[in-house]
Amino acid sequence: METLVRMMQDAKPAAERFRPAYLELQRSGELEKKARRLTARLAKCDTCPRVCGKNRLAGHIGKCRSGFLPVVSSASPHYGEEPPLVGRRGSGTIFFTNCNLACIFCQNYDISRLKQGREIGIEHLAAIMLHLQEIGCHNVNLVSPTHFVPQIVSALDLAASRGLSLPIVYNTGGYDSVETLRELDGIVDIYMPDVKYWDDENAVRYSGAQNYRKVVTEALREMHRQVGDLVTDQQCVAYRGLLIRHLVLPNNLAGTNEVLRFIAEEISKESYVNIMDQYRPCFQAWRRPELNRRITSDEHESALRFARSMGLQRGF
Repeated sequence: METLVRMMQDAKPAAERFRPAYLELQRSGELEKKARRLTARLAKCDTCPRVCGKNRLAGHIGKCRSGFLPVVSSASPHYGEEPPLVGRRGSGTIFFTNCNLACIFCQNYDISRLKQGREIGIEHLAAIMLHLQEIGCHNVNLVSPTHFVPQIVSALDLAASRGLSLPIVYNTGGYDSVETLRELDGIVDIYMPDVKYWDDENAVRYSGAQNYRKVVTEALREMHRQVGDLVTDQQCVAYRGLLIRHLVLPNNLAGTNEVLRFIAEEISKESYVNIMDQYRPCFQAWRRPELNRRITSDEHESALRFARSMGLQRGF
């Protein structure tokens, strides 16, 4: 009988057998300690690379346009993410309102720039995580989490104490502080950064982000150090690792070849890279002639060819 039970357990998809490291952190009390350390930093906020120094604990508004309470736009199963996240039951996305970037072409500008969403408490955020698990989602997918990391970790501590055991996806614009990412070591199971630019001047011009290349490359190295390459189960559902997004912009404004070269040579040729072709001129992009068009099929195909020439094969 014991042999039969063991065989049945082994037959389960790896993602269902996988137990996130944050569960042990919660049991040991370390997750609560991390939450407290991160929350204390909000008194003079340095959560993200902008280091605005605002007292968000007191409700003051930082450069991310956020105060203390997390602001959520929506939470539901999402079937438009990458296949390894979606599986059969969907990725449990929580869309956080506001952003620490200021992309003039943002496709979710109603959330990131126009503040669509409502403030909720830590307990409510924990309840959302548990609800996504209850309805069968494969993971909890935190969309634009950078400016709410302390609140997220506090909610995760509470949710884990009440039975949450799904992998955590950190779905970010890539403008993340390495110091904050180190606090997330053992908490995040899947990192999904969007590497937007190689050229710092374009990062400032189109997203208001200083030193973007240095920030994002250091962040990628730290993310990969923590979780390694993307790992999926027999059903091709991811449960750990790094998944990188790169949006091809018109007129090579994203520096696509340089981004892909960096990933292949300095992160891993086994990196899962989604080279995205869905750019369209949203929000204020129409004000910039160089951004005021969709990309061509040739621009996207050129990016794919270059990725393959660098030895990248996964994700596109």
